[in-house]
Amino acid sequence: MADLPRLNPVIRALEQGKAAFSTFAPATMDNAIELGQSKYDSVVFEGEHLAWDPKNLRDTLQYMVLRGQVAKNGVAPPVAPFVRIPANGVEKNQFLAKQALDAGCYGIVWPHISTVDEAYNAVAACRYPRLKDKPLYEPAGIRGDGPAVCSRYWGISQGEYYERADVWPLAPKGEIFVIIQIEDTAGVRNLDDMLKNVPGIGAVLIGEGDLSQELGVPRQYEHPVVLEHMAQVVATCKKHNVVVGHPHVENDNMERVIAEGYRFLMCSAPRSYGKLEKAMKLVGR
Repeated sequence: MADLPRLNPVIRALEQGKAAFSTFAPATMDNAIELGQSKYDSVVFEGEHLAWDPKNLRDTLQYMVLRGQVAKNGVAPPVAPFVRIPANGVEKNQFLAKQALDAGCYGIVWPHISTVDEAYNAVAACRYPRLKDKPLYEPAGIRGDGPAVCSRYWGISQGEYYERADVWPLAPKGEIFVIIQIEDTAGVRNLDDMLKNVPGIGAVLIGEGDLSQELGVPRQYEHPVVLEHMAQVVATCKKHNVVVGHPHVENDNMERVIAEGYRFLMCSAPRSYGKLEKAMKLVGR
């Protein structure tokens, strides 16, 4: 079986020591067409605060495909589709990740992860099962087997899909990127234990909206108490060499965010590419 090039652009950028860029967007045909031709490494289709519609997600993913790009450069997508599922960490609901992965998504964002158990479930739900005596057993996979659509969407055989359908960086060839969102003070307190005990987390994305709600300063993202808690998350991620992400990279904060070490950068307002281009220039991309 020929060795495939890296498929997931987010992982490719991070492996090269670069920052990766993404944005949240509703799963629509128009967004897929526009963002599929953008300079983002991925787009996170929003399923937490919008209706969960697997068929619409599957249809939207088809509009991400650029046939000319595939013919010229192969099956690796220029912009990878990710999705944020609706369930909070405590709800687990592994089937939501399974449906998104089976449609062809390359990454899953898990909202409101607050404990080691919830983080373990997030990674396990994105992995196929294997015997205990096999390498990289933990976190023990629980994803159901249904590779027909996702392997076709990735443009590879089912056998090649099985080789690549694991979580990075735990599996060096893995193409699935697991993002956990830390959105409350319990998550901030427990993050050190999560990263110590749960391998396979691709990035930690801070949810400062919900965090600021709990701290009594809703949506005041630059409030000192919010920044203090965010700094704790950054420090913990650096301690464990795990990528940390920021969901609201704006013109007035991007220099600070980049300087503080965030490497998964989400520029808001997907139809306004000025912020993306400015941030990419700041990190040398």
